[in-house]
Amino acid sequence: MSTPPAVESRPADSIAGFLAALSIFASLIGLAYRPVRLIPFAILLALVATAMGGGHARLAQLAVFTGGLCFIGGLAIAVITNNPIF
Repeated sequence: MSTPPAVESRPADSIAGFLAALSIFASLIGLAYRPVRLIPFAILLALVATAMGGGHARLAQLAVFTGGLCFIGGLAIAVITNNPIF
């Protein structure tokens, strides 16, 4: 019985995972505080994490999806509550 070869993690994989997690956090913060200031940068971080690929590709995909939903939701919340979007 042989064991499968060990998969080595590159430093870029770790950075991509960190960027995706940071993007999700910034998107969620953007729901409550100035969505047009924060969420486009969060989406940009998510796209960079997606381009880096690696083992955290699903997390990066979730970050892009979360950023899009938070952008739409954050703008709707800001308009409904008469808060500034910028």
